[in-house]
Amino acid sequence: MAERSVAAGRGIVVHGAQWGDEGKGKIVDLLTENAHAVVRFQGGNNAGHTLVVGGEKTIVHLIPSGILHPGTACLVGNGVVLDPEVLCREMDMLAAKGVDVSPKRLKISKKTQVIMPYHRLLDGARETLRAGAKIGTTGRGIGPCYEDKMARIGIRAGDFADPELLRAKIETALVEKNALFANLYGLEAVDPAAVFEAVLPVAERLTPHLGDVSTEIQKALGAGGDVLFEGAQGTHLDIDHGTYPFVTSSNTVAGQASAGSGCAPSVLSRIVAVVKAYTTRVGSGPFPTELFGTVGDYLQSQGGEFGATTGRRRRCGWLDLVLLREAARLSGPTEIALTKLDVLSGLFELKLCIGYRYKGKVYEYPPQEENALEHVEPLYETMPGWDEDITGLTAWEDLPLAAREYVSRIEQALGTRCSLLSVGPDRRQTIVRS
Repeated sequence: MAERSVAAGRGIVVHGAQWGDEGKGKIVDLLTENAHAVVRFQGGNNAGHTLVVGGEKTIVHLIPSGILHPGTACLVGNGVVLDPEVLCREMDMLAAKGVDVSPKRLKISKKTQVIMPYHRLLDGARETLRAGAKIGTTGRGIGPCYEDKMARIGIRAGDFADPELLRAKIETALVEKNALFANLYGLEAVDPAAVFEAVLPVAERLTPHLGDVSTEIQKALGAGGDVLFEGAQGTHLDIDHGTYPFVTSSNTVAGQASAGSGCAPSVLSRIVAVVKAYTTRVGSGPFPTELFGTVGDYLQSQGGEFGATTGRRRRCGWLDLVLLREAARLSGPTEIALTKLDVLSGLFELKLCIGYRYKGKVYEYPPQEENALEHVEPLYETMPGWDEDITGLTAWEDLPLAAREYVSRIEQALGTRCSLLSVGPDRRQTIVRS
């Protein structure tokens, strides 16, 4: 019997523990310094990761956040839904900055599903029809693309190399959709030939980037290199475990890193949960700790809380330990990267949600009934705040006592150490605790 190969390198998962927008891009960028490869394993261009290096801001939606580190391989896994036009624009933007986005460095799994123009059209038509019951989709075709994947009529990136197959699959996918466009949404039917002609140029451009991502990961690990697995959105937007139906269309928990990239779960030895020091949410859905007064406005203003993808104002609230306990239970983090701690500077007192009251019972974990979070009463613990500007600090001991106590309380509640503390947007504004 053949011996089972053992990976010499480590698989490091970076995933969001809240509703997304936790600052995962910065953490991935920071950890990439010692990684051989970075893999996006789920989601699409409904995610936006902001990188700040030397005061210069770069926003990526599909390309892994490690792209600013020369020589690091950047891989798009099979769990992603890829908008090829958006990817080409991102590549052009990065190339204009002198970043290498050549096929030898940026590779796309042949199994990655492709977002087509009719997916975006269907996404928008559905939201319009929902009127007052909108889910808050970004309208980028993410959900419809995942639907085609499950219906086994999806376009995969590997189809770009076979124009005749691509044409045939577009025709098949549009049979049902054109019936919906014409009879339900009152729209004109989509011409399969026009879609094919529109997609063909980007397909030809991206074909050299196609590869076997699973093998690339295996090679990197076998050579002793670390591989970073980059998640999009956050735990509570997970299609199964999030605040359904106000969720994204993919699994966002750490375990998806294996299925969404093509590697064994056993290589995922380090799981970094990215936690914002308060809570934010974009779009519709329940938000137990949401703040509507001056404190919420302060967090929004100080934190620059606008979506990197949509530009929408993020809703802000106190840190919710109930949601974080659930995230820890689902993904089993080995450590926490706490971001935007500096945004809390200037608040006289801070509140932590330590439990919910729901139907007369106190919960330490979210109740499982659909929309239960719309009706829970958050139970708070109050801690002192601090006034000091901490954006220039580089050591744990230099933080104000109140800030250290706040971090320690989070660690105690989750049973996990905060190994990285972000005190500003730049890569250098990070306190690393060994």
